[in-house]
This record gives sequence, C-alpha cells and structure tokens, in this order.
Amino acid sequence: MSVGTVAVDTGLDQPPVAATRWNPFTRIAFRFSFVYFGLFCVLFPQILLSFLGPLTRWLPDDLVMQYARLPEPVIESVGRTVFGAEAVLRDSGSGDQVYFFVLVFCILVAALAATVVWTLLDRWRTEYRRLAGWFLLFIRLCLATQMLLYGFAKAIPTQMSEPSLVTLLQPYGDFTLMSVLWSQVGASPTYQILLGVAEILGGLLLLLPRTALAGALLSLVSMAQVWVLNMTYDVPVKLLSFHLLLLTLVLLAPEARRVTAVLLGGAAGPSTMPRPFHGRAARIAAVAQIVLAAWLCVGFAQVTLEGYREWGGGRPTSELYGIWNVDEFTRDGIPQPPVLTDENRWRRVVFEDLEVIHFQRMDDELVPVLGTVDSGTHTIVMKQDPSAPTWADFTYERPAPDRLLLTGTIDGRPVTMTLTRQDENEFPLRGPGFHLVQDYPQLSGGVR
Repeated sequence: MSVGTVAVDTGLDQPPVAATRWNPFTRIAFRFSFVYFGLFCVLFPQILLSFLGPLTRWLPDDLVMQYARLPEPVIESVGRTVFGAEAVLRDSGSGDQVYFFVLVFCILVAALAATVVWTLLDRWRTEYRRLAGWFLLFIRLCLATQMLLYGFAKAIPTQMSEPSLVTLLQPYGDFTLMSVLWSQVGASPTYQILLGVAEILGGLLLLLPRTALAGALLSLVSMAQVWVLNMTYDVPVKLLSFHLLLLTLVLLAPEARRVTAVLLGGAAGPSTMPRPFHGRAARIAAVAQIVLAAWLCVGFAQVTLEGYREWGGGRPTSELYGIWNVDEFTRDGIPQPPVLTDENRWRRVVFEDLEVIHFQRMDDELVPVLGTVDSGTHTIVMKQDPSAPTWADFTYERPAPDRLLLTGTIDGRPVTMTLTRQDENEFPLRGPGFHLVQDYPQLSGGVR
C-alpha cells in the first residue's frame, strides 16, 4: 500500500507529523463506531443531560424521561414488529427495560446500514484522522460526565445508603442480589467513598488532553468492576455500564500499541492519538475542558449533597428514631400475650423516616404505613393510604430515653403498648467495623 502524508496532532504544543493510511478494517471499524457510539451517547438518556451541571436543579424532575421519550414512536413500533414485545418506557429507574434494549437494537441496525452506505460512497478515503479527533473528544467528554456523575454519588455516599433499621430486621434470605450488594457497599461508607474518589479521578483525568490516557485506563478498571457487579448482582444498569466500558476501549484503541509496549517492558514512544486541535487552539481547548470539569463537579456535588440531605444518610429522621420492642400489648382492655399466631399483636415498631413508620407482626412481617410523629402534641397518626382515613392514632409518653408508652386506637379498637428501645449498635452489622488485630475472623456475628 502507498503511504499518505496527513497532519497528525500529537500534543498541545507539538506540530503535526506524518501518518500512514488506515487499513480497510480500521476504516470500516471507525465508520461503525462513529455512528453507533455517537447515536448511543446522543439518544441514551442522562448522558448529554449531564453536561447541564448546576442547571439541573432548576429543570423539570422528569426531564430525563421526556428526553428518553423522543424516539418513543419508533421504539414501540420496532418492539411490536420485530420482537412482538411492548417496548413501553416506564418511570421505574431501571436502565435495562425492554424499551432501552430495543433502542440499542435500532442504533445497531442504523450503524450497520450507515457503515455499508458510507463505505460504498467513500471507499477511496484512506483515513479519517481529523474526524476521529472530534469523535474521540466527544466520547471522552461523555464518558467523563458519567464517571463524575456516579463518582460523586459514591464519594458523597448516597448511591448505596447505610443499611436502614428495617434492613437490620430482615432475614438475609429475603434479600435480592441487588439489595445484598447495596447493603454490602452501604455498610462501609469508607469503601464507597474510595470507589467514588477513583471514579471522580478517572473523570477529571479524562477531561485533560495530557492525562486522557491515564483517565481512560483508570475508567477501564472502574467500569469493568461496575459492569461485573451489575451482571453478577442483577443491577438494572447493565446496558449503560457495558457501553461505558466499551467507550473506554474505544478511547484506548489508538493507544493500544503504546500501552502494550509499556506492559511488555518497552518504550511507549510518541502518541499518535488523533486530536482536533494543536498549538494555540489546543491550549484554549484545554482551558475550556478545565472549566467544564469545574462546572460538572459543582453541579454533581450540589445535586448529590441535596440528595444526601433529603433521602440519604444526612436526611432528617423521626423524633422517636429507633427499633422499639413491644413488651406489653393490650387491645380492648385485654392483655395480648406474644403468641406467634396472633395476627393483630405487634412485635416491634420502627421509627426512622419522617413520613413512614414500620410495624412488625408476630410472624416477623414488616408492614410500612404512612405515619407522622408530632413532638409538640406527642401524637402519632398512621394511614395505610394517603387518601384513606386515619387507621391508627396514639398519644405517646417517653418516661425514659429507652421507654415508650402508646395509648390510642388501631382500626377503631383501643390499644395500649409499652415499648423498649433496642440499641441498633448491638447488631453486628452496626458494631465496630474494623479490627487491626484479630485472633478469629468476624463471621456470622462473631460466631466461628
């Protein structure tokens, strides 16, 4: 093959150097990648919207759903016609809905068709270095936003909250795989914070041209771990995490020879990464990316802190926060012994959030109800549904920090209860989490 001479930018201040023509496979692979990953980053919700940074605080809460619905007519039609499935978008928080898999199928078909047409119409082109530079910049920025988004959600531990009081009372066998993972990571905030810091660092390194390779390598390790966890713990972000992993590989592809050389003990040599800028323009672009990094960090930090204070570990908790064991339960003036078959007696009451109260039946079933505690009037009101009438109401006395007396009605019947607060730190999961010196492993609550 003949050798062409096209300009290649190898750094911010380095002049262009000569580059060889691309082989046919590389050209076809680039055409497909350009269309497929470009469409994915544009059409998959949350990626482009992440660039809005602090502005997201003033935008509609359902903006991501509105954006996801843009191709809805096409997705639903393809779902019915090709797969015989209802590809309906649901506001469930899952990124692995049928809707999104059909969306990716449509992107794949479009990319294959575009690649064929592009190859036929542009078969004499020997390389796409300038276009590749812009393409790699675009997906590098998209990947960086997602690394920062998920990084801040862990560094300010909100993605996996510390196991709740209700979680402490649930049998381990009742947990789903995802809840096991969430509880595992949430039980160690330090571990979660370190995971978040690694993802934030990967995102920040990606936003600077001189450190983009290091950012891609760190992001590859982080996203490989995330994808494996999503696949093995059934977390419904498999589709997105897999594509973010693929984006890191696309970014690393032009540097594959240099990385391989270093791993084999050789010299890396100069970079031949296609870049859209060089010289003065590259320096201006680098400053713009630093500004973008600050913009994104401020936005994600604000949103995550708000979440931490509203529903995360920093949220307000009930005035009666704690797990309360029911020692005495009287209904219609008659004491009810703690019999496991009694469907009406309560075993425990859990006060944690401001608007939800859980009570535990004698068979250990935990039942959530809407409930409020008024510390001014010392009253508790419970409803089974927002529009339903009051189901239970009590006045309470707290003669000691660990003692509680409830007097009122449940479903119209008079009830009194005497309760004792259980120290949640007695649960092994809430106990000391680190032992530098250990004669025995801490398994099953300390049982060897």
